[in-house]
Amino acid sequence: MNLHEYQGKKILAQHGVNIQRGVVLDDLNEIDKVSNKLIEETGTKWFVIKAQIHAGGRGKGGGVKLAKNQKELKKVVSSILGMNLVTPQTSNEGKLVRKVLIAEDVYYPGESETKEFYVSILLNRNTGKNMIMYSTEGGVDIESVAEKTPELIFYEDIDPLLGMLPFQARKVAFNLGLSGKAFKEMVKFISLLYKSYVSSDSSLFEINPVLKTSDNKILAVDAKVTLDDNALFRHKDYSEWRDLKEENPVEVEAREVGLNYVDLDGNVGCMVNGAGLAMATMDLIKQSGGEPANFLDVGGTADAKRVETAFRLILKDPNVKAILVNIFGGIVRCDRVAQGIVDAYNNLDDINVPIIVRLQGTNAEIAKKIIDNCDFKVYSATEFQEAADKIQDVLK
Repeated sequence: MNLHEYQGKKILAQHGVNIQRGVVLDDLNEIDKVSNKLIEETGTKWFVIKAQIHAGGRGKGGGVKLAKNQKELKKVVSSILGMNLVTPQTSNEGKLVRKVLIAEDVYYPGESETKEFYVSILLNRNTGKNMIMYSTEGGVDIESVAEKTPELIFYEDIDPLLGMLPFQARKVAFNLGLSGKAFKEMVKFISLLYKSYVSSDSSLFEINPVLKTSDNKILAVDAKVTLDDNALFRHKDYSEWRDLKEENPVEVEAREVGLNYVDLDGNVGCMVNGAGLAMATMDLIKQSGGEPANFLDVGGTADAKRVETAFRLILKDPNVKAILVNIFGGIVRCDRVAQGIVDAYNNLDDINVPIIVRLQGTNAEIAKKIIDNCDFKVYSATEFQEAADKIQDVLK
């Protein structure tokens, strides 16, 4: 589950991490109230306005701007709130901005220069350990740093049993070139950041930038946080933060009916039971010259109703040119799945694409007869290669 920046910062603040403070606004009529509150709490004179959407690269799309007074603040907020923000991580249509974060100015003059760093924590799947990834080159161009100068990115694996050890936090601060007060502040920052990551059951914490201020404080200026959906039962308060308007509506609908669905960019819809078989089916589609349009696991209760619901979800994608149903009937009876496909064809008026059905396992022979005897554009297959050949045929 993805969080907005202001929500991620709330988790950080709960664990003692220093953040760039701010207030959230979704109604322009409340701007005087919230800006006065921010001035009172922080003493800031300038304001940083940030669009709150689930996508990075907001600054490049015009979703992060500076206002030097409250009059200018109103003008900037009105230009961002309600806009369709297009960034390198959105579609061409962009995302509607429903909320903005008005934050304090932390780039004030002082005894030393400000410096931006990049820090993220995620799972290193190669080692089975959590990993801190960090760089001296934080900011909006971190992607080009990774591409052109990868030697400027450092990695530190954390043993999940031991947790972060003190020397590792010091190593991060040292590699970032810090000394004195800033060094001590960074050691504390990294330790608390890791605590936030583990305590919240997150799969990603990305802070870009981490700022060393002119008076050598270390602050999280941004926060991109992804929570592990499988652990949300332990964080009921975080579950309430889910912003369904930011998520794919088809994926939201699928989750509500208990289907595992992920939208993709291809032209062949998939309906499968079991994640392993689903991945193999997606490979099969690619090898046949197509591209999977979705990941859809109907699970171990692929009855007629679930099959029909799955078809409805798949057909909401206008790019789907064919559908491959690949079911292994262990607990699931293949004849029930086949009947569900026929019923779905009868009940849905918008099935105008060919369907290839491969059913193996319990009552597979009965299921094949049901499919072969129907009068629709449904084609049965027995083997993987046969299904692949039929996909090639229907896509020609």
